[in-house]
This record gives sequence, structure tokens and C-alpha cells, in this order.
Amino acid sequence: MNPLHTLNLGTLPFEGAPLDSPHHAADTDQYALDENPRYRILRGFASRYLTDTRDVRIYLPEAYLSDPTRNFPVFYLHDGQNLFDGRTSYMPGHTWRAHLTADRLTAEGRIEPIILVGVDNAGDRRMAEYTPTRDPEYGGGEGPLYGRMIVDELKPILDTTLRTLRDAPNTALGGSSLGGLLSLFLGLQYPNVFGKLAVLSPSVWWDHRSILHTIGAPRRFSIPRFASNPPAEPTPPRARIWLDMGTAEGLRHLRDCDVLARRLSTRGWLPGQELSYTRFPDAVHNEDAWADRFGQVLAFLFPAH
Repeated sequence: MNPLHTLNLGTLPFEGAPLDSPHHAADTDQYALDENPRYRILRGFASRYLTDTRDVRIYLPEAYLSDPTRNFPVFYLHDGQNLFDGRTSYMPGHTWRAHLTADRLTAEGRIEPIILVGVDNAGDRRMAEYTPTRDPEYGGGEGPLYGRMIVDELKPILDTTLRTLRDAPNTALGGSSLGGLLSLFLGLQYPNVFGKLAVLSPSVWWDHRSILHTIGAPRRFSIPRFASNPPAEPTPPRARIWLDMGTAEGLRHLRDCDVLARRLSTRGWLPGQELSYTRFPDAVHNEDAWADRFGQVLAFLFPAH
């Protein structure tokens, strides 16, 4: 049996400060993460579906330690190296500041306390793992296997180890660029697992915009003439989706995202309610831009009750 299944927070085999170390409500120095008991790292997580191991970075809300009887929603995010620690980010010193933003909005009462889970990318194999289909020019297409890693392996371990709310309405998936594309794809593939999606600056262009074909056109049902009372077809759960694009990311990408938003709307997502689509003026395609709007992402997906 995997030892993680038998452990509680007090004996997690994750790297991090002792759980009885001094309290850190909102670190401003990236090096303070090393002393923050709410920041844990699972090193070298291996999957039977993928060839590369990866680190998994977990940031717990303050209430996790102060209220041991409470369970919490979980937000899974791709590119874990770029979320918290400027020493590991793609652009050194530039991160999403995800933990700082979550702590601040929680303290202000604007969002509910959540567990952030950053799944590191596989470096040179990032493109392969973050793409849902195989592009004739760039290859890739291992996104479904990456999805199985999260759904079949990582999530069950964390749900057993941590005090999580395990249902779809309390489980989110998100990322940017190819990570945004992958989040939307996996959210559509696993509607009973992920009830909230954060799709930032998605790479709609991948494989001749194949994600638009995945979403498809509105379904039309034909009712047999002999069926006076046809059985009602069950309606699959519909995820709450945050979608965005910066106006400085390129006209092609902006237009692709506009089409994606319209396609989701025609498939039944209600703009302003189940779907939030925002064009951010002058925003570019990098960690600083995504950090600047991450608070709005959290407020839409996890509003305080």
C-alpha cells in the first residue's frame, strides 16, 4: 500500500517546515516559503501513465491548521514551478503569486479558503503532456494520459491524505497557454471530477483549433414519432468556467478566444453566470499578467458564501 494513504497532515512525507513552526499568514519574501508550514512539496511524483516524474506543490489555507475539523475545496493548477516560488519559475522571480493572492482574498472574506495544488510540468515534455491531440507539425497529444495521472492517481492520494472536499463542485482545474487549453479539454472529459475551470490565455490554435471541434455544435435530439413520452436524457454537469485573453497577446489568439467563448455559449454556458470571459487590455502572455488577474479568477470560481 502506498504509505500516503495511511497518513494524516501531521506525518505527511512532503518537504516543508514543521507544522508547529511559527505562523505565516502571507509571506512577502519568496524564501519565506521554506519556513511556511502551509507550503508542502511532494518530490518526484511518479505515474504509470507518463514517463517523467514531477514535484507537486501544495499550499494550504490558514484555516487548515486552525480548524482541524474542516474540509476544503481544491484547485489543481498546471506549471507548478511558476505558481509560488520565484526560484523555480520559468522567468526567475516572476510567479503567479498564487499563495499570496489566495491568502489576501481569504483574509478579506472575498473567497472561501482553498487548497492550492501546483503540479510541475515535465520541462522538455511539457508540450507533449499539455496537448489533448496530436498536431501534425508539433506532435504532442499526451494530454489524456496526463489527465488520467491527475484523476486516477494524484487526486485519490490527496483526497485520502488531506482534508479535501472531493466532489466536482469543490474541485477546480486551471492553467495558462497550453495549460489553459488542457484544463478546458480535461474539464469537458471529466465533468464529474472538475466542476470549476480556469482557462487563461488558452492556446486555441493547437492542432488546427481542434478544441473547437471537441466542444462541438449544439446537440439536436430527434424524437421518434411513436414515443409519446420519450425518456428524459440526463443532463451532464456543466463546469463553471473562467476564460480570458490579453489584448496584447496577438490578434489571432484574441479572435480564437472570442470564437471559443461563443462556442461555449451556444453549448449552454450562460455568460456572466457559468461562464466569465474577459479581455484584459494591454495584457501580454506571461506570468506577471496571469498573476495580476489571478485574484479575479479565484473570486469567480470560489466566491465566499
